[in-house]
Amino acid sequence: MDLIERFLKYVKIDTESAPESELTPSTLKQLDLGKVLVEELHELGLKEAYMSKEGVVYAWLKGNTEKPCDKVGFVAHMDTSPDMCGKDVKPHIIENYDGSVIVLNEALGIAMSPEDFPGLKKDIGSDLIVTDGTTLLGADDKAGVAAIMNMVEYFVTHPEVKHGDVSIAFTPDEEVGRGTENFDVQIFNADYAYTVDGGDANEVDYENFNAASAKVIVHGLSIHPGGAKHKMKNSLLMAMEFQQLLPVFDNPAVTEGYEGFNHLTTMSGDCETTVMNYIIRNHDKELLEKQKQDFENAAEFMNRKYGDGSIELVITDTYANMRSYIEQKMEMIDQVYEAIQELGMTPHSSAIRGGTDGANLTYMGLPCPNIGTGGRQCHGKYEYASINEMRKASELVIKIVKKIAGE
Repeated sequence: MDLIERFLKYVKIDTESAPESELTPSTLKQLDLGKVLVEELHELGLKEAYMSKEGVVYAWLKGNTEKPCDKVGFVAHMDTSPDMCGKDVKPHIIENYDGSVIVLNEALGIAMSPEDFPGLKKDIGSDLIVTDGTTLLGADDKAGVAAIMNMVEYFVTHPEVKHGDVSIAFTPDEEVGRGTENFDVQIFNADYAYTVDGGDANEVDYENFNAASAKVIVHGLSIHPGGAKHKMKNSLLMAMEFQQLLPVFDNPAVTEGYEGFNHLTTMSGDCETTVMNYIIRNHDKELLEKQKQDFENAAEFMNRKYGDGSIELVITDTYANMRSYIEQKMEMIDQVYEAIQELGMTPHSSAIRGGTDGANLTYMGLPCPNIGTGGRQCHGKYEYASINEMRKASELVIKIVKKIAGE
C-alpha cells in the first residue's frame, strides 16, 4: 500500500480523544484504528503484533543481520486532538501548489491564504493534503503512523536489505497527556526510540516544555438578583477576576521560542459554580514553578477576599523537558542528522513548544527524541500535510534503520 493511500485510509477513522473522560483509552473509537493497524501488521508478517487492553499497539520487526547493533524503536500516536472534530474527515489533494489562496469550503466561505498562513509559502510546488474546512485533518499524528507502517512494509518486501531489531508502538491519548500512561517499556524492548510526530522532515527535536495543568473551581453564591445586594457572589465574575490576577503576558497568543505560557483551555459555569482548566508550560523548570506559584497566589488572594473555599485549585504535573537526558546519548541525534544530510536535507533542531510521548518515555528510561512528519497547522480546520515532506519523513525512518545496521 502506498504511503499516501495508507494515510488517507487512517484519517477517515475517527480517533478523537477526550480530556475529561475516565475511560482507558479516553474514547473507545481509538481502538478502531488500533484494530486496523494490528490486522495490517499481521498481514505484513509481524504475527506477534497485538493491542493491549489499554489500547497500545505493539509490534516487532525481527532483525536479519548478524552484526551487533542497537535495538531501535518508533512511536506514533493514533488519537487526534479534541480541539476540533475528527469525524467524517474529507481530505482533498492539491497538486503542485502554486501559492494562491486555497478554498477549503466554498459553500461555507472557508479559505486558507498565504498572507494569513505564511508557512504555506515554503510548500509552493509541493502536493498538499487539506481538509474541507469542517474538521481537522489528522496528520497529527496519522502521518507518523503511516510513515512507520510504510517502513515496516519496506523491510518486509525487501528482505535483502539488512536491518536490526525494530520495535513499533502506536499509542492512544497522546493529545490529552495520557499517551504513555499504560506504555510498557520492558515489553517494547528497545535501546532507544524516536517519536514520529509533526514538524518538518528535517527536524530532530529533543527539547520540550515542562508541563502542568491547573483546574480552578470557583464557588459562588446564587440568589435572586432582585435581592442580591451584599449577598450574591457570581462565580462567573469571580472566575474572570481570577484570570486577571495572572500575568497578562504569560499567554500563548503573545509568546514564542523559550517563552512559557498559561493557557485557559475551557471555562464553563453559572452564577453558583464555574470551572476553568488551564495548561501551564515552560522550558525552564524553575520558571514553571513560578507560574504555578502565580496560580497559588491568585487562589490565596481570592479566598481571602471572598472567603475560604471560594477557590479550589488543583495543579498536576504532566511531563518534563527531556533535554538533559537526551544530551547524555547524543549519538542517537547525530545518526539522524547524518541520515537527514544523506537524504539531501539540512537537519534542524528547535525547542518544541509542546510535548510528545517521547518526553515521558525518556523519563521512563527509554530515550526518545522526536522526528518530523510533514504535518502543518495541527489541531484545527486549517491543518494540512505536505506530501513531499511526508515521503521524505518516510524515507528518513527507513534510512535510520539502515544506518543502525551499518547499511
